[in-house]
This record gives sequence, C-alpha cells and structure tokens, in this order.
Amino acid sequence: MSPLSFTLSLLGISVLAGFMGSLLGLGGGIVVVPVLTLLYGIDIRYAIGASIVSVIATSSGAAAAYVKERMTNLRVAMFLELGTTTGAITGAFLAGIIQGRWLQIIFGLVMGFSSLAMLRRERHGVPLPPSLLAGPLRLDGSYYDESLGRVVEYRVTRVRLGLLLMYCAGAISGLLGIGSGALKVPAMDLVMRLPIKVSSATSNFMIGVTAAASAGVYFARGDISPFIAAPVATGVVVGATAGSLVLGRTDSRVLRAAFVILLLLVSVQMVWKGLQ
Repeated sequence: MSPLSFTLSLLGISVLAGFMGSLLGLGGGIVVVPVLTLLYGIDIRYAIGASIVSVIATSSGAAAAYVKERMTNLRVAMFLELGTTTGAITGAFLAGIIQGRWLQIIFGLVMGFSSLAMLRRERHGVPLPPSLLAGPLRLDGSYYDESLGRVVEYRVTRVRLGLLLMYCAGAISGLLGIGSGALKVPAMDLVMRLPIKVSSATSNFMIGVTAAASAGVYFARGDISPFIAAPVATGVVVGATAGSLVLGRTDSRVLRAAFVILLLLVSVQMVWKGLQ
C-alpha cells in the first residue's frame, strides 16, 4: 500500500471511529487500536500512541457541543477527573514495561468486562439510595432528551466507588490508549446510575483530560508517530463533530445495544490476536 493510500484509508476509518466514539463516549480508541493492529499490522505501542492523540481530538470535537446542550454533568466530570488523571499517569508508565501481546489480551478482556457490565445493568437495574456525597457536591442533575421530548432528572449514587473505578479507568486509558470511555461509561451508567446519554456526554468531556495526562509519557518514549497520528486525529475530529449532533436524537436503548455489540466484537478479536 502506497503512503497516500495508507493515509486516505486511515483517514476514512478514523472518521467512523470518531463518530462512534463520540456517540458512545468511548473516545475512538476502541476502534482505532484494533484497526491499526489487526488490519494494518502496526505495532500496538504505535497504535496506542496514535489512539491517545485521537482521544484528545475526539474530546475536543464533541465535548463543546455536549456542554452547550447541557447534557454533560460538569460537576461529576471534574470530581471524577481526580481519579482518572492519576490513573492515566500510572498506566502510561506500565505500558513501557508490559509486552505488546499482553497489552492486546488485557485490552480484549477489559472490553469484554465492560460489555457484560452493560448487559447486567439492562437486565437487573435496581433503584439505589442517593450518595451522601452527591448532595454536598451538587452532583445530581437533569437534561432535555430530544427523543423523549421532556426533561429527565437523575440522582447520582455510589460516588466513592465511582471515583475508585475512575482511577482504574484512567490506568487502563494510559495503558491501552482507549480513552477510558469503555470503562467510564459503564461505571457512570452501572455504578453511579447516570442516564446513558449523560454518561456518554460526560465521558467525552473527561477523556481528553485523561489522555493528555498520559500523552507526554508516550511522546517522550517515541511511541507517537506523526505519520500515523495525524490522519487519525484529523478523521476523528470530523467524526466526533458529526456524532455530537446525533446523540440527543438517538434512542437510549439503541445506544446501549450498539455499545455492547461493539465491545464484544472488539474483545474477541483482540484476545484472539494476543493469543496467536
């Protein structure tokens, strides 16, 4: 494949990755990393480096639109960033130690766990008492759902457990370059009981900060290739902007189903690749 063909094909795939990442709050890395490693045969460390850049681009392209629509819970986002940024730095250092094939296996297992967690929420959603921290921190909120045509109010639960999970999500982000949305969205949806649309929008706001915390470590190691990262970031910005215009009009059940299916497919592919 010629350099031009490589760049154009990567640009097109990145537009799709950005669209899906923005719509589901995943950051695009969940699509970019498997594509670069499975289809293009690129070393996973360079794939993760490009994904880190694309995650920042996704957040920049979608977060502003979600904040303007008041779908993002800014108080939840800023509080949880205390855990994710710390975890991201931890994960970035660990990525330089762990072998590439084990990174792929870990990536796949994390995706599988996230998808099963989302299915569990769908089948066994049980009301929980509000968190003692949610009131003083004013974390509860509301948003206007275009698909329902009304304002949806929600209460935040299990804030301390959510903060702990965000540290783990940040560590996974720094380790695998996936923006940690694959763990943030299930954590906010399953544990803290934010609506799926609020979880996606808030995740999009958070992933850029989390990725930026680990990007410096990858850049210093030379794991970010401009030839790969530039078309990925450009395509992801375009796709993320388009996705931000669609989220408010999308049915929540469709979002959840798309999230679960995508994570399961990627999980199986990455674990299989790592075991070969």
